[in-house]
Amino acid sequence: MARRRSQNDKTDASRVPRVDRRQPWAIIYYETRDGSAPALEFLDECPGKIDAEFLSVLDAVAGAPPPQFSGGGKWEAMHGNMGGWHEIRLTGPSREQFRLFCVLENASDEELLRRGLTKPAIAVVTGMRKPWRTKFSENDYSRVRRLGDDHKANHPRRIAR
Repeated sequence: MARRRSQNDKTDASRVPRVDRRQPWAIIYYETRDGSAPALEFLDECPGKIDAEFLSVLDAVAGAPPPQFSGGGKWEAMHGNMGGWHEIRLTGPSREQFRLFCVLENASDEELLRRGLTKPAIAVVTGMRKPWRTKFSENDYSRVRRLGDDHKANHPRRIAR
């Protein structure tokens, strides 16, 4: 015979975390073990117009996340050793190039909750800048990947507040 549930056995549904799949996605900033936030530090060092444009692109992507957002040349999926990454590409004064590196946090509800997230998110990891017509080195990209690996290794994610 099945046991009858008492009032105390009932789970309060309002206390059970749920994933909200409605748009916009969340925008989160990776935090290192020492409490720094490389992407926020990078944005603080950018010219004001570039900082504002990065935030505008992030808001647009969060409002119509991939694959819906085409990017208009500013939001790009990366390839090769940077597969799984996305970058925002902007040009500043004197054609200086600014890049913001992001990973998408879009998994099953169970996995998002394990990551400490209540909705899909764009995780902004770090940024870099370079003179026009130059390339980032493999060491530059390796540093970005190491930060991303650290971000993805944490459950729940470390998020700058």
